Amino acid sequence: MGVGGISIWQLLIILVIVVLLFGTKKLRNMGGDLGSAIKSFKKAVSDKDGGKNGAADQGAGKVGLENQSAAGQAQETAGAKKPSD
Repeated sequence: MGVGGISIWQLLIILVIVVLLFGTKKLRNMGGDLGSAIKSFKKAVSDKDGGKNGAADQGAGKVGLENQSAAGQAQETAGAKKPSD
């Protein structure tokens, strides 16, 4: 008796049918794609804590600088309009 009531012979028959349907080359490509997807997922999960917090802090600093420069430009523009009135 195999996994969940499926015998080894039934698993072999399913394997043969899958190989006949897809072919070995396509199965090899699918296995490689699946492996690289799992690898990149693990990397993203492990980088979640270190990478996102640092990037969020840097992004917030950039937004703050942009807001400050925009406010400075608005004040300069407003100051330039007053003498001409």
